[in-house]
Amino acid sequence: MSPVICLLEGDGIGREVIPAARRVLEVLCPDLSFVQAEAGWETFQREGTALPERTVDAVAHADATLFGAVSSPLGPAEGYRSPIVDLRRRFDLYANLRPVASQPVADSRTGIDMLIVRENSEGLYSGIERRDAERAVTERVITRSGSERIVRRAMDLAMERRQHVTVVHKANVLRATCGLFREAALAVAQEYPRVRVDELLVDAAAMRLITAPESFDVLVTTNLFGDILSDEAVALVGGLGLAPSGNIGESVAVFEPVHGSAPDIAGKGIANPVAAFGAAAMLLAHIGRPHDASVLRTAMARVLESGARTPDLGGDATTDEVTEATLGAMEELI
Repeated sequence: MSPVICLLEGDGIGREVIPAARRVLEVLCPDLSFVQAEAGWETFQREGTALPERTVDAVAHADATLFGAVSSPLGPAEGYRSPIVDLRRRFDLYANLRPVASQPVADSRTGIDMLIVRENSEGLYSGIERRDAERAVTERVITRSGSERIVRRAMDLAMERRQHVTVVHKANVLRATCGLFREAALAVAQEYPRVRVDELLVDAAAMRLITAPESFDVLVTTNLFGDILSDEAVALVGGLGLAPSGNIGESVAVFEPVHGSAPDIAGKGIANPVAAFGAAAMLLAHIGRPHDASVLRTAMARVLESGARTPDLGGDATTDEVTEATLGAMEELI
């Protein structure tokens, strides 16, 4: 049977970049089949839920999912939950993978090739919160099992790369939670004698991302730290318009561009589809199509080198023009 890809466009420019990614995938892998499903703020406004059960079912039965972006309500909206966060929890998508590599654009620094592996299911995003008029508390949940499995995933990925892992924490202050994460990470590291392992406090890691990003291979860290560091890192290589990510569990995987729904440019035809193409390349590698993923990444690089760029990268190309250029570059490579 051909692989089935679930497409969740979501809101805003998600409705522009995901169709563009579908066009690329259809040309590159004509045997793929696609199912379309709904999620997001507009879905919530229509149906009272941002993630309908039929969408959950479609994600569960697909070989992988490509997700666009969702808008968030500007004020309180009873019953609203972020669909991407909901998907992460429902399917235990515990590993968030954020590749960060130098790009052929003017704002990108050279020599960068890192992978940030972020624990995606606990930490300060546990959702356990309480507040009254004067005090608010969010619980930071770190478990040994959660720490071990994310570090093991990072180690396995490092074995496929340059065999270097940096464990990022704040155990000097967060002695209980980061202390447990660090303890579990260093124990797992003993299982991988070929991997060079070092550790950094998160503030030092943030500084080194700016001063010496080329020194990193794989970074592994907790949820909030990974969220912040990965956005910081992509600013070094061209910004969010080029940044893909993957949410990986044991049996379900959801890939997405990192950018948001960008309502200020939605519908104008100028959204940058490259991050969605990068997410599609990650998806292809995940379903066992590494050659196709490599072809797509090479085509993306050629297009960026040629100067077909959307306004966020200083160009004047439209979403369709970048997509057509990518399709043309792919045809030369296939």
